[in-house]
Amino acid sequence: MSPIHRTALLLWAALLASFFLAGLTLAQDPQDSISYFDNSAAKLFFFDDSSTVLYHDLADRNIYISQDEGKSWDRAADIPQGEAAMLIEHPFDNKYAFVMTSGKTHYRTSDRGKTWRSFDVPVKMAFTPVPLSFHSDPAKYGNILYQGAECTSWGPFGESCRDDTYYTLDAFDSPPQLLRQDTARCVFAHSTSDFKHDAHPDRVFCVAFDASTLGGMHSIQSSRLYSTADYKTFQLEEFGIGKKARGVTAFAIVGKFAVVAIRDEASNTGEMILYVTMDTNEWARAQFPHASSASLRENAYTIVESTVHSLAVDVILQTQAAVGTLFVSNSNGTFFVESLRDTNRNEAGYVDYENIYGVEGIGIANTVSNAQDVERKHEPKKLKSVITFDDGASWTPLRAPSQNHDGSSIGCNPSDTDACSLHLHSVTDSRNLGRVFSSPAPGLVMGVGSVGASLKPYDECDTFLSTDGGLSWRMVHPDAHMYEFGDSGSVLVMVNDEEATREVVYSVDFGRNWKTYTLPIRIRSRYLTTISDSTSQKFVLLGQVAREDQQAGKGRHAVVFLDFAGTRTRKCGDGDMERWYARSAADKECLMGTKQYYMRRKQDADCYVGDKFKDPVLEEESCACEDHDFECDYNFVRSGDGCVPSGPERVPSDKCTTGRQDETYMGSSGYRLIPGNKCDRGRGVAKDALVEKKCSEAQPAEGEVVHSVFEFPGKVVQHEFFKESSVRRITILVRLDDYSIWQSSNEGYTWEQKFPGDRFLVFYMHSHTHDRAYLVTDTTKFYTTTDQGRSWNPMTAPSPPNTFRADVLQFQPRSDYLIWTGNVGCDTVGGWGESCRAQAQYSWNNGRDWRFVEDYVRTCQWARDEELRIDATQILCESWRDKAGAQVTFNQDNNAMQLVGGTEYFEKKRMLFERVVGFTKFSEYLIVAEYLQRQNALDLQVSLDGRTFATGMFPPMFRPDATHAYTVLESSTMSIFLHMTTHDWPSPWGSILKSNSNGTYFGVSLSNVNRNELGYVDFEKLIGLDGIAIVNIVANPAEAAITGRKVLQSRITHNDGGTWKPLEPPKTDSLGQPYECRATSCALHIHGYTERPDARATFSSPSVVGVIMGVGNVGDVLTPYTQSSTFLSRDGGFTWEEVHKDAHLWEFGDSGALIVVVNDEEPTDHVLFTTDEGQTWREYKFSDVRMRVQSIVTVPEDTSRKFMLLARSVGGSGSTMVYIDFTSLTHKQCVLDLDNPGADDFELWSPSEERNEVCLFGRQTLYHRRKRDANCVVGKREKVKESIQRECACTMDDFECEFNYVKDDWGDCVPVPGTTALASDDSCRDDEDYWYDRTPYRRIPYSSCVGGERPDRGAAHVCPGIRAHGFWFWFWVLIFPFAVTGTLTWWWYKKSGMARGTIRLPGGGERMPMYRPFDGDSGALATLASVPYFLIGLAGIAWEYTASRMSNLDLRIRSRRGYRNIPVDEDAQILRFEDEE
Repeated sequence: MSPIHRTALLLWAALLASFFLAGLTLAQDPQDSISYFDNSAAKLFFFDDSSTVLYHDLADRNIYISQDEGKSWDRAADIPQGEAAMLIEHPFDNKYAFVMTSGKTHYRTSDRGKTWRSFDVPVKMAFTPVPLSFHSDPAKYGNILYQGAECTSWGPFGESCRDDTYYTLDAFDSPPQLLRQDTARCVFAHSTSDFKHDAHPDRVFCVAFDASTLGGMHSIQSSRLYSTADYKTFQLEEFGIGKKARGVTAFAIVGKFAVVAIRDEASNTGEMILYVTMDTNEWARAQFPHASSASLRENAYTIVESTVHSLAVDVILQTQAAVGTLFVSNSNGTFFVESLRDTNRNEAGYVDYENIYGVEGIGIANTVSNAQDVERKHEPKKLKSVITFDDGASWTPLRAPSQNHDGSSIGCNPSDTDACSLHLHSVTDSRNLGRVFSSPAPGLVMGVGSVGASLKPYDECDTFLSTDGGLSWRMVHPDAHMYEFGDSGSVLVMVNDEEATREVVYSVDFGRNWKTYTLPIRIRSRYLTTISDSTSQKFVLLGQVAREDQQAGKGRHAVVFLDFAGTRTRKCGDGDMERWYARSAADKECLMGTKQYYMRRKQDADCYVGDKFKDPVLEEESCACEDHDFECDYNFVRSGDGCVPSGPERVPSDKCTTGRQDETYMGSSGYRLIPGNKCDRGRGVAKDALVEKKCSEAQPAEGEVVHSVFEFPGKVVQHEFFKESSVRRITILVRLDDYSIWQSSNEGYTWEQKFPGDRFLVFYMHSHTHDRAYLVTDTTKFYTTTDQGRSWNPMTAPSPPNTFRADVLQFQPRSDYLIWTGNVGCDTVGGWGESCRAQAQYSWNNGRDWRFVEDYVRTCQWARDEELRIDATQILCESWRDKAGAQVTFNQDNNAMQLVGGTEYFEKKRMLFERVVGFTKFSEYLIVAEYLQRQNALDLQVSLDGRTFATGMFPPMFRPDATHAYTVLESSTMSIFLHMTTHDWPSPWGSILKSNSNGTYFGVSLSNVNRNELGYVDFEKLIGLDGIAIVNIVANPAEAAITGRKVLQSRITHNDGGTWKPLEPPKTDSLGQPYECRATSCALHIHGYTERPDARATFSSPSVVGVIMGVGNVGDVLTPYTQSSTFLSRDGGFTWEEVHKDAHLWEFGDSGALIVVVNDEEPTDHVLFTTDEGQTWREYKFSDVRMRVQSIVTVPEDTSRKFMLLARSVGGSGSTMVYIDFTSLTHKQCVLDLDNPGADDFELWSPSEERNEVCLFGRQTLYHRRKRDANCVVGKREKVKESIQRECACTMDDFECEFNYVKDDWGDCVPVPGTTALASDDSCRDDEDYWYDRTPYRRIPYSSCVGGERPDRGAAHVCPGIRAHGFWFWFWVLIFPFAVTGTLTWWWYKKSGMARGTIRLPGGGERMPMYRPFDGDSGALATLASVPYFLIGLAGIAWEYTASRMSNLDLRIRSRRGYRNIPVDEDAQILRFEDEE
């Protein structure tokens, strides 16, 4: 052949070969392979960064393995058939996995399932969701903790078990060793990669029990947290609260935090306390805002998926609905702020909240838009989806696409986010494995949902996709689909999730175009998954084969292996990749000082990424430092948009040493960079740069006092602190007579005016939620704060404030529920219109929305109160009967003031009383003054439930009528104190009457008690000591009735008004001189409530039990105020001492460790203070100009060492506030050592020490108080509760006169002339055997005495009914059959193996309460109340058996959801923590 021919042939062959090779490289359809199984997978997981996948068939208890991503399967032959009870992967070593059996022999693989080796343990595994805990250090992957159950046989009666923890340091190559007995859970301190600290590498935390009872059962109070660093010696974690560190219900490590939940001993409602640590050493209590009524109750909160910067906790606040509120913490996990209200959750505690994978700060949540109707009317939830781009600081609706998948209109306007936004099904309705919305594929987010006002049912929804991290969305397919991401997001796969199908839909261009692949079988999909990092092009579809496609000899369950590797032929190069910034919103790009981005494939690039097992790398660009990168520095607090000092700043010891007046130092600006923030310090703002400050303004040396003076431009007419403020933030509000509001966030050290352009008529502190306040203007605008004034939000009221002297705002314990009473129809000239009236409306969301309640009202209030625990939806209104005309013209003669009560927020209302004078709420009583027009008299109506009322019965001469005023005084000791005016003119006084326990029968306690023209009474109960009260009586009633000049004397009671006596005078005055008055009639008399300009200046303090101060004199009667001296009692008023001459104002500080007084008779320039309760006094001069001090102001709890003097300068028009700081008097902290009380700074004291009688109210009570000579700081230390030493026998001091009886001159109860005694009460209460005839005496309701004298009991009568039969009758009828049945039940319970002792965790459904008695609040338990207990026991056994079987059905194949159930007791199973991967 010629060369030319040979050359042509070669070229032709080459051409053919090129066409042939091109044909080989053309894109292909996906490939599939199907494997059949008899049972569905209970668990399926890929070993990380490998093609190996394990399949756990729980029904047959077998393990199957695939080495090729699910294409082919084999049974793990090294594990005997039918033995695999649980499959656990090692979270930190991708070669290890463990198969747990029901026995003591388990199996381990160290080569990703190729081979399995057995290992033995001393005991069977415990009933716990995860019996193994792992170490996160690569060098210690063999360190594993094993939770086992040590069981003791009871012979034929079965066995009882307890949980023990064992440890291995070589992954069970050698037998595990016992770590600790009687544990609930143990974990390594190093058990997550995010929890970085310097703890010992072998440190282990264990929740364990310190005591047990018969049968292995435990009290929750015996549960504590222990730690060890050598696997041998344990120490108790005390959280800084000592012996109170018990009742641990849960422990987990969440991100960079370790969190412990303990039951609050002080709460009887199951409230929990969280303690948080970042270093395993220093624990801090998590503080939730009072503003949100956020109490963590058992089974009512969930720690949801959190970021590395903060914790996120969802708390149930609604009482009847599964609706919560999301709180997000600060950077150290201790202070939480409300992030999102009305979050959706289910009964199992799962919350519709999930962060977008790999992107800090972005999360999607579902809220319940009709939460009120769900709770009130049990309506179905209407869910709305919202998204955050700033870690929960703000939330916005998901922006809906404008078009459907086919390009047609979506059907609504996306700019109207209320009616047209996107809503997605979330965690509570998850249909697939792993995370709901996202995967490691950068920026890709998918969901099933609908567009509109709220979320539609799942089978009415469509499938949506976002390629920019949730910023924008588009519909990619009609109907609900299961979806998964592969090849780093370059391939998306979906399968119909509404019905069986043969089609799989996929896209290789980020969802722009979709292709369909047809399967050889029709399958109802259950799960669609791939390797955990979403970098493979191979997928696994699990499902149930349709009946028509089932084949003989093959299982009904199928695993469909899908391979998309051939759909694209070219591997992506650098030119096919682009940067995708994690937060695309312009104002949210930077978080913690950086912009974050990933490299991902361009949308139109026709290539595959192919970086299998390579996780996407998060890159960062530094941002210029901005304001949000800084937080308040130590000793500074947030106020509005800035940080202000909490007091004088402490300076270094080498500064401010010359003593020159003009010396300066470089001090804090008030800001610091947030820990962990990475902003570029060379660019942007430097808010933490030091600033020059005067040394004279710095914190003084120890032992010195400092002050500052602030002049207000007007007179102070209202001032009040936020109660129970946090340690670093103590805020006070002030209103001036020029209608301005001023705020200080540092106890008066600095001040700022709030909203200068508004005129404020009043401000209100929320009476139940102490972080909230409301500033009311003269328009419909008002301002509210939920964080103690740190930020204020303008709101719109339904009407201007009312001018009818009614409180504008009313509150109830559910803090978001308000009632506003405003003017309606009053806009005419002069402010009064023909239909001008007061109208009430209520809000359920803190003033954002309002609904009408009633027109023409005098007041409307919530019926529910802290102690009046009645229907929370009930509203009580004093409302005029005829609702027409101008309300200002109404009175009782031409109209009727009715009391109307309405439940369901006044939708179901009924008239309670036709005519009333008014109503009030005291403690557990609702008291109504009913006006009887015909008799021109009043009836006092009392209710404990807001629905049924009982008429108060009075002695004949004390029946209330329209001409006699009365004042309800107090009701904290299970009875009502009432002052009835018996003499009006020319000077008023009256008698104090006291009721029985239900507030219906009143008897005279004391006559001739002083009151003033405004109705205020000289009556005051001591704070902290129940039953002690001081009054002033009119000693000359006959003369005063004519002249109007009252002579007063003081009286005190120590048994709740049963008896009254004069105050014991001191023997000498403050100068050591005896008093001139020495007769037996001499006594101490003190000026009372009616003479105080500020009613808050009480005799006693809530923080200093037993200490009383007053201004008065020793003599026969009370002398004028300016002729008085200042007195103090340390023992509840039993003995007194004069501490200073002249009348003084006083205030307690630091729980009584500091007392400040100032002259109250004339202008002054100094204060006096004492640190030993008045034994010695020191003077501090605060001004060169004398001023008239009106009051001393400090925090309501009297726990601070900072005070303010509210004063007026002589000749000045405005008020002056003098700030005095005693903080540096001493820095020594008081020590309380309960184990060694003789060596600390406190002493035990009882009110009975100064009396002949040891007991008060039938009990001897001891209190802790600071020793008088201990010069130390009590501070914010948690108060030790009083302890009842013993119950006491009854004495005459425990009794008072019965109704229609009164004490004579000898102290005996005698009938009131012309009255009839009450008939005897023959009802039998409290399972008593007898009832007794009435006598002239009744026991004081607050007394708990037992036995002893019982003058209240007459002749005894046997109670009717079952009490009439003897013991043997009831033994054979009831006890014997129950005993036999109970024995058989207990035997079966033990034999069945269900009795696992301590804390058993068989499942997460309904649980019987282990540590508390039955609670009648539950409808189901209320029904069960009449069922014999042995039947409940049998039902419990059946349930436990079922639950223990179901608990093994762990369907979480890939653990990416962000939840983990880590309960410690059955009451705490709702506590869920972030997945630790």
